[in-house]
Amino acid sequence: MARSPRARFVTLVLFALAAVTAVGCGNSATSTPTLAVGAGSQVADSSPIELLNVACDPTRELWQDLNDRFSKHYEQETGRKVTIKQSHGGSSSQARSVNDGLEADVVSLAMWPDTDLIHRSGLIADGWQDRLPEHSLPYYSTIVFVVRKGNPKQIHDWVDLVKPGVEIITPNPKTSGNGKLSFLAAWGSVVTRGGSEADAERFLTMLYGKEHVKVLDAAARAATMTFSKKGIGDVHLTWENEGQQEVLESRGELELIYPPVSFRAEPYVAWVDENVKRHGTGEVAKAYLEFLYTPEAQEAIAKNFYRPNSSDSREKYADKFPSIKLFDVAATIGGWDESNRRFFNEGALFDQIMAKR
Repeated sequence: MARSPRARFVTLVLFALAAVTAVGCGNSATSTPTLAVGAGSQVADSSPIELLNVACDPTRELWQDLNDRFSKHYEQETGRKVTIKQSHGGSSSQARSVNDGLEADVVSLAMWPDTDLIHRSGLIADGWQDRLPEHSLPYYSTIVFVVRKGNPKQIHDWVDLVKPGVEIITPNPKTSGNGKLSFLAAWGSVVTRGGSEADAERFLTMLYGKEHVKVLDAAARAATMTFSKKGIGDVHLTWENEGQQEVLESRGELELIYPPVSFRAEPYVAWVDENVKRHGTGEVAKAYLEFLYTPEAQEAIAKNFYRPNSSDSREKYADKFPSIKLFDVAATIGGWDESNRRFFNEGALFDQIMAKR
């Protein structure tokens, strides 16, 4: 039996209300936003996405390269454009800035303690190191020496840094990852080769004395400018990638020296859970960091003078980097917490050395 026009109208209204209710009950955190295109058709949200990567100072060129590559990759995969903004500075200062409200979606800092400081504040979830391959370490690095053309002060090993008349440029370990790693590399160069802790303390006291360290910049890139552009100092203690770039740009006026032993620098990466939840960027931030382990990204990492650390890349790029003995924080002092307590906290060894200057 045919229904009356009024009955058909009521049925259509009820159907429309049911459809609206179903959409309204969806979980906004997991559902895909849609745009209507004509009757009965929908397409996925294609609005642009923005991420903020808060990074340590000497990684500017690396992330510019990786960001360009990821943006193209993600748009090809999903059809959505991604813009990645960067914030660079001393690693410890950057960590404190995130805790103070800098809205990082992702952090790529110089050392585990800086990322863990953000975790301890509650912004990054427990177990963050195990969310990505290689314990969230897509690349690693070390500390090397940059010297003037011809190496006039004949600096080849850590002990050469305290020869009379040698002026050292290195960032402040209280604000810079580069500075902290250089301090630990100098300490480890003694204790990992048979010296006592008393020997190491005497060496560090000499090294950071006013005769040798006259400038303590706040961050790695500032120290590079002091040495290479202002012409101050005989030797610059710096990241391997920063040293490589510095020498290339000097047009023969600087040289790179690899000491026999140095520190294994481990710049971990993580997404900042509380911020990506608020921004709705969790899926993209995760894809961004997972991209770092792809062959394309690992190639870019090697090209920018960082040591690739995916399981397939370490051996592939091994001959690109000189083989030197690298020790970690466990071999140096027994762990990061102990290292901070003994060396970098208020009143610890670095402050004691500075008080004697």
